[in-house]
Amino acid sequence: MATIAGDARYDNSNTEIDRGVTRWLSNTHPTVFSIYCVIAAFGTYFCMYAFRKPFTAATYEGLVFYGIGFKTILISSQVAGYTLSKFIGIKVVSEMPAAYRATGILVLIGIAEIALVLFAVTPVPWNFVWLFVNGLPLGMVFGLVLGFLEGRAVTEALSAGVCASFIVSSGFVKSVGRSLISSHGIDTFWMPCLTGFIFVVPLLFFVWMLSQIPPPSPTDEALRCKRSPMDRRQRRQFWRRHAGGLTGLLSIYVLLTLVRSLRDDFAVEIWTELGVRDNPAVFARSEFWVMLGVITIAGFTSLVRDNRTAFLLSIGVLAVGFLVVFGAVMGQVFGKLSPMTFMVLLGLGLYLPYVAFHTTVFERLIAAFRETGTIGYLMYLADAFGYLSYVAVMIFRNTFTGENRFLPLLTWGALAITVVSSVLTLFVFLYFSYRIPGLEEEDTRDISLAGTLEHQPAS
Repeated sequence: MATIAGDARYDNSNTEIDRGVTRWLSNTHPTVFSIYCVIAAFGTYFCMYAFRKPFTAATYEGLVFYGIGFKTILISSQVAGYTLSKFIGIKVVSEMPAAYRATGILVLIGIAEIALVLFAVTPVPWNFVWLFVNGLPLGMVFGLVLGFLEGRAVTEALSAGVCASFIVSSGFVKSVGRSLISSHGIDTFWMPCLTGFIFVVPLLFFVWMLSQIPPPSPTDEALRCKRSPMDRRQRRQFWRRHAGGLTGLLSIYVLLTLVRSLRDDFAVEIWTELGVRDNPAVFARSEFWVMLGVITIAGFTSLVRDNRTAFLLSIGVLAVGFLVVFGAVMGQVFGKLSPMTFMVLLGLGLYLPYVAFHTTVFERLIAAFRETGTIGYLMYLADAFGYLSYVAVMIFRNTFTGENRFLPLLTWGALAITVVSSVLTLFVFLYFSYRIPGLEEEDTRDISLAGTLEHQPAS
């Protein structure tokens, strides 16, 4: 990697310290390099959640407008902005030059924090508009972070670090938010922006770490193919080549987003309906166990060299996740699981396939077909339609439950989505297993040998 340390694609180095860190990363041991990348990506996205999710730690109980609970209005407003951001991100993230990613992350999160301040000072209920503004920039942060990690021999392991952050950080910032309200008497409308302020300094540090990461090496490009921005014509051609399978994959992702987001955004209410009250630590504790299980499985997929095998294996992971969800729902319905066990198993089953999309499915799809592009396009296409569907469910959720309860919607919604997604998973597996090319044994052996020589410390 020493030969590409000054590559203009990632040249964010403005000082001698920056250039020194980038040179060190280009010549260090691959394990050290991976640990550095995981810390930088995990930390950045973990901090982002402090600007996105803390408002969900409040219940806004008793506030109802036009027959809709105020918290539902707030979540729908933010998700609407987040959804629009995903549609914008299909173009912006897929075309963003690497040199501008770090600055872009800070600008986007800065806009989100300003919106939270305005949310606190604007009278109710009109302050819901500012959560729309808050979600609008934040939806593009993930793609910019992932851009530093994709197209590498160990992308799955590195991406797992980002995914670990959005599993555990949501519960953590909720615990921080609940503590600010219950232990420090902070007003529920000021709590979100104050939570964000707490994370400003670590955010700056982790984004700086990200900006020093050099681009993929020649060996990385040989293993996973070269990644580059995609214009509109290239995106259309990519879709036409894989339309049938991509439609199935995106449908699964949309269904996953519905249940995962419901479990995440209304965690306070769901735990209450399960009989657990006034226990802020429960959010972080449950998500910690979910994170451990999911990331352990996701990280191991980077050990599979053959892209075809790894891609089809990731489709199998989707099926395993749906099986776990089915078991968790049945255990809850028949009263065989404690609240903590139910929430952990449900989270594990939902996040296994959800994280597989972020770490392996799209990454190995591009690599197996030797496409020149970026997974940012696929991720933002999936997220755009996923969150659009979630907004619709939030607006019309009373149609499904007939009452202001979230546990029945979560359990029965998860069961229905599991059945449909399992059928779609079988279709996708069959579709790609007949179309995806194999990797010649000789090429695999040569590339694997090259990989053992890359990233060795300079003598």
